Parts: sequence; C-alpha cells; structure tokens
Amino acid sequence: MAKESYNFAEIEPKWQRYWDEAGLFKADMASSKPKYYCLTMFPYPSGTLHVGHGRNYIIGDVVARYMIKQGYNVLTPMGWDAFGLPAENAALKRNANPATWTYDNIRKMKIQFRAWGVGYDWEREVATCHPGYYKWTQWVFLKLFERGLAYRKKAPVNWCPSCNTALANEEVVNGACERCGTEVTHKDLEQWFFKITEYADRLLEDLKLLDKWPDTVRQMQANWIGKSTGAKVNFKIAETGDLLPVFTTRPDTLWGVTFMSLAPEHPIIPSLIAGTTHEAEVRAFIERCHELKPMQRAMADFEKEGVWTGRHVINPVNGEKVQLWVANYALMEYGTGAVMAVPAHDQRDFEFAKKYGLPVKVVIEPKDKHLVAAEMTEAYVDEGIMANSGQFTGVPNLEGIESVTRHLHVTRQGDFAVSYRIRDWLISRQRYWGAPIPVVHCKKCGIVPVPESKLPVMLPEPEKVNFRPMGRSPLADVKEFVETTCPRCGGPAQRDTDTIAQWLCSCWYFLRYINPREDKKPFDKDLVDTWLPVDQYIGGVEHAVLHLLYSRFIVKVLYDAGYVGFVEPFGALFTQGMICKKTPAGRLEKMSKSKGNVVSPDEIIAKFGADTQRLYTLFIGPPEKDAEWSDRGILGASRFLQKFWETVTGNLDRVKGVKAYHGKGDELAGADRAVNRLTHQTIRKVTHDILDSWHFNTAVASLMEFMNVVKDSEAAASPAVMRFALESATQLLSPFVPHVAEEVWEMLGHKPSIFHTPWPTFDEAQAKADEVEIPVQVNGKLRDRVIVPADATEEDIRKAALAEERIAKHLEGKTVRKVIVIPGRLINIVAG
Repeated sequence: MAKESYNFAEIEPKWQRYWDEAGLFKADMASSKPKYYCLTMFPYPSGTLHVGHGRNYIIGDVVARYMIKQGYNVLTPMGWDAFGLPAENAALKRNANPATWTYDNIRKMKIQFRAWGVGYDWEREVATCHPGYYKWTQWVFLKLFERGLAYRKKAPVNWCPSCNTALANEEVVNGACERCGTEVTHKDLEQWFFKITEYADRLLEDLKLLDKWPDTVRQMQANWIGKSTGAKVNFKIAETGDLLPVFTTRPDTLWGVTFMSLAPEHPIIPSLIAGTTHEAEVRAFIERCHELKPMQRAMADFEKEGVWTGRHVINPVNGEKVQLWVANYALMEYGTGAVMAVPAHDQRDFEFAKKYGLPVKVVIEPKDKHLVAAEMTEAYVDEGIMANSGQFTGVPNLEGIESVTRHLHVTRQGDFAVSYRIRDWLISRQRYWGAPIPVVHCKKCGIVPVPESKLPVMLPEPEKVNFRPMGRSPLADVKEFVETTCPRCGGPAQRDTDTIAQWLCSCWYFLRYINPREDKKPFDKDLVDTWLPVDQYIGGVEHAVLHLLYSRFIVKVLYDAGYVGFVEPFGALFTQGMICKKTPAGRLEKMSKSKGNVVSPDEIIAKFGADTQRLYTLFIGPPEKDAEWSDRGILGASRFLQKFWETVTGNLDRVKGVKAYHGKGDELAGADRAVNRLTHQTIRKVTHDILDSWHFNTAVASLMEFMNVVKDSEAAASPAVMRFALESATQLLSPFVPHVAEEVWEMLGHKPSIFHTPWPTFDEAQAKADEVEIPVQVNGKLRDRVIVPADATEEDIRKAALAEERIAKHLEGKTVRKVIVIPGRLINIVAG
C-alpha cells in the first residue's frame, strides 16, 4: 500500500545534512580516480537568487552528480564574484556599505544553494573581496606589469555618468553601460590598460582548440577580435611633413582618394589645429561627436557630418594633395583612426562627399561599363577593373590588392599589415569597491610596483571612505591610504587611487579553487596542471567577450610566465538559456529584479519542495534555449514526483527481499518482457541525454513515460522485474531530484548514498524493440500506422502496409507506382 505524500520538508534537509557529513562533494586531491572539474560560473552577491538563476546551478549539479556516479573524482567548487560595480551599485541603492551588504548576501545565497540541494565543496569557497583572495589578484596585476603588459596612459575612455566610472569597450553594449543601461559618454583620463592586443592572434588562433565550445561563442570572440588583413599606407601631412599612417583593406582604390577622415578621438587633432583659424570649429564639432553613441556613428544610415581641419595630406601613390577632415563616422576602433576616403567606391564616403561638395573619382569599373563620376547616384562597391590608377590601370582589382601592397612595400610608402577591432583592456575604475592597484607614484622614481611581500594593499574600511560615486576615486580622499613611502628610494610617494575592475578578479578564480587557503602563492602549479583545463564550464553566453575572453588572455600570460602548463582555461563550455516571464502585454522578458518579474525559489521550495523546482527547471525546455516560466508547470512536476513516490511505496511489500532482475531477457514474456525492455531503453535514453546532448528535458520526459508504464504494469509484472524497473528509475532520477531519490533508495533497502553506487547500464540487445510502429503515408499524407516486427524486412513492411484496411480505402481506383520504405521510421506509398 502506498505511503502518504512524501514529506519534502523533512526529507530534503535530512539528505542535505547527510551529504555535508559524508563529504559527498569533497574532491580528493590524492585520489587515483579520473578527475573531473565541473565548474559553474560564480555569482555576483548583489542580492538573493531567483528561479532564473537556478537553471545554471541546477544544471551544474546534475552534471556533477552524474559524473560522481560514473566513478570520477569530481571537483565542484563555488565562490563569489564579490568586488565591482554589481555589488557596489546594489549596496548604494539600499544605502548600505558594500562590505556589509556583500557578506549578508553571501550568507543568504549559501542558504538558497543548500535549499536547492546544489552540492559544492564549500571548503574551497572564495570571495574576491576577501584580502586573502585579492592579494593574489594584485599579484596577477604585478605579473602583467613585470612583462610590460600593464601600462598607464591618458586616453579617451568610455564613461558611465550613472556609475561614475570608466568602462572597458567590452562593457559597452549598443552605446550603453552593460551594467546599468545608461548612455555612455567619453572622457580623457589617465587610466590603466592591459595589452590584450598583443595576444590577439593567439586568442583568435587558439579558438580552434575549443571544439567543445558553442560555435556562437567562438564566433562572437572572433568578431570582437576583428582581424582584418590589408595594407598600411603612409600618407603625409602636407603642412608639417608628419606621417599619418592609414590602414586599408582596399589598397586597390588608393588612386581614388579625394579626402581623408580622422576619428574625433584621434590624438593628432589637438596639435594639428592648435592656433589655427579652424581650431574653435573643430573642437566644437568634436564635443558634439562625444555626445553620440559609438554604435550610432557606426550605423550605415546615420547622417554623416564633418569639419575640415584646414590641413591637407599627400597621397603617396600619385602625390595628390587632398583635404584632411574630422568625420563623425570615422572610428578609433578601426585601423589607425585615420581613414582614406574613396567616395566612388565606399557608400559612406560617397554620401559625405556629396554633402560637402568633395570630389568623386572612379578607379574601379565593371568589365563591360565605363563609369562617369558625375552620373553616379551611389558608390560602386563590386569587383571590377582598376582605372585611372597609374601602372595598375587595367588590372583586375582583386589581383591589384596584393600587387599595390607589394608596390607600397618596395617603394617604402607602406606595407602589408593586419588590423584588429579589439583594443587594449581598460582595467582601472574610479570606484571604492575593488582591489587597489598595487603601485605607488614617486616623484623621483615614477611608477613603482608594490613588492609581493607587501601584498595585499588593503582596501580602507568602508567607515573611513565616502564611497558614493563622484566621478573620481573616493580613495583619493583617504589620507592614510594615499600617503606612503616609495619601495625603491624610501622617499614620500602616493598610492594609486583607482581600483581594479572586477573582471580581473574573475579571470583566475578557477585556479584558486585548487588550493584556496595557500598563503605563500596564488596556486600550486603541479596541482593546477593536474586539474585544469576545467573539464566542463557552465554559464551565460553574455560573458562571451568579457569574462571568457579575459580569462583566456590571463591564462596565456600565466603560461608564458611559466606559472601554468596549459594555454586554455576551459576545455568544454555550455551556455544555458534564460528563464523568462510573460509581461501583462504577453511579451516574454528575461526574469530580472529590475523588471519586477522574478519568482522566488524560497516560496516554491516552501510549497512544493526543492526537487519539484529542480525537476521543472530541467523539464522546461532545451537548456541552451530561453524558456518561459509557468506556475502551472510546477504543478505538473509536483504531480509526477507524487506518482513516482506512490508507485515505489505501493510496491515495497511486493519487492521486499527480492533481488532485481538482471538476466538476459530471453526467458521473459508478456508484461515482464515489456517492462524489462522499456527499462533498458530508458537507461539508454537518459544516459545519452545527460551529457551527449544535454537535453535534460527529454530525459525527464522519457522518465515520466517510463513511470506511467511501470505504474500500469505493476500488477502484471513479476516482483524481480518490478524491482529492476523501480531501482533503475530511482538511479536515473537521482541527479535531477536527489532528495527523493535518496529517500526511495533507502526505502528499497539500500544503504545511503545512492551517489556511492554506479550509474545503471543497459543491454543493447534487451533494449531492442520486439515490434515497431511505423507511420504510413499515401502521396505524402499520413493515413495510418502499421505495427511490424522490429526485424521485419522491407518487403515484409511493404506487404503489411498495403494490407491495412484504411490504406486500401485510400488506394481504391489508384495504381500503386512506388512504395518507399524507411525502416523503423516511415512508409510512403506513391499512387495515381
């Protein structure tokens, strides 16, 4: 007789305590088992978790539990991406200090993780805001500084007026701050940068090593790096004789240059216009450009505007002198920030030239047509033959690209060149909540790194700092922090008052997990070389060109410096889709506190239990795609778990003391044969779906179908076959709903834990169906289904289909011309 509804409020805490006491998720560094590093991206502790967050962590837990049952020594740690804008902004909204707010959230989120039944090796916990961690973030900074990869310079930077800090290019999305959505402006500031551009080729080339990453992520990184091959051409400023190099992918159009465009941010502009009659007009234009979003300026339909600098440049291939302009559509992110303008063969240049009455000169023509510049209504951008191009006239332009570049090289007017979209990584922030930059500024010695023995450079206590964002670093007002002595000469010096962007903190945390309490070095090389690269990394695709790209860069630097023995941090990557909720208007939106559409896991767990939420989260849809949260869906998951519970408990007396059936299946018949076969089929299906395809939703669906059959067959199947089915179902469900699986496993007479037992195996011969049902079409339309033996020949299948009564009716008066048989899948009868 079935027990009453399972009491999740007692069962779930019971097994959570057991897993903690048994050390289920503790990795053994000395184990001889094969290792498996399963890592889920650690969260910002900027609030509490909602069910949308749960998808990421529940998926990671399923994979970790599955691999434990597969016999692996699994490392599955967790920590907190606790420094930076997300945590600080959330604290300021609530008028709290960032430290108190962050650690309060860490405590709350750990309780939520535990309530979900998500298991981690908590002895390896790290928080990036803890001095024992950011000491080593500062060490990473110093390693880059030592290798000439960290530098400080005055440069135009992205500025968020709301966050009151500089942003890296990667933190600007569609012209707005990635964190708060405020339109980004520009400022000229002294800032710290990392030379990620020096690693652009390797970051691009090594994408081929990441064959277990989503193609979309690899393509996003390749696009962000943005490698272009072409030519560097040395134009000369006519009035000063200074060189103005230009990068172009179209050297075949050089003879068509009729003006030059500079990006408003180009560093040459101030000296170029200083003291001239054009200075005021140019400066006013640049100010207007700074108010525009970079994304706007790059749009094809954006209105092109510019101003003449009063200067000219000389074209090296023909000696022509053309005007030098500042244009709003020229971007520093492309090439050198100086763009040779060829109006006849570039639409943006064409529109600009027409607006300002600048010349248009045809230098590429179709094979069978002569182009007249005055008659052109748009730029000609297709392939053709070079015209009006000196000795290259008559050469096919694609051939001319290389020939002209070779000519530039020989004549020392330019050379073959490569350009990248990626720019150096801006890492300094004018905010409080971050790791202090470990250098001092000495009037005598310049910039001096803090010795490693003096790390960490401690962040002042919040009580000593007015950490409200004010457009400059609040640390600058803390006298006891700023004033120090120079490590080199012993004289007075000042600490750098910017803090490090939180992205650096998260670029190496996966290394620290290996031995997180080591205080003499950031990590043990032998151990990290054993455990890394991470076998499976799980997180959001939104980190493709932030965290993931930066982490790859930092690991390559550490590899070059001899600190690690691998060049890529993450062997396999899975990016889960978002959980969305419908608005009152029926539009799906990402679940977010700012939108007010979150569902609290605490409420779901209190009402239905963690296993119900876990099951629904996994069943909601393919995990790589966005999915809609439905409150009704929770009820379905709850009903299934109740059915599972009732089916097991209702058969406990029948299967008590009986060994599960593990025969070859030949001697079974009737219900026993059907249930045994479906058990093997379900083991095969779920095993495949967990890691081969990551389709947890179809794995859960097959288990639901399986339990329906088991329930319907409980009276007819023998106790041994029934025990085999119930034990297999419990094993297969255990990664998904671990609490109820542990409880049922114990009720079936086994010692805990179910995760100390191996994953069930299937027999392909016993999984093979005795009969198959095949759809039958007539002239492409489904008309019936036919059941045939699984080993039926094509001829047998053909005869069976034609013999069906409903099929015969559809063939009346027709001649069967062809019968197409796809064994096990489809029969199509062509008749007329």
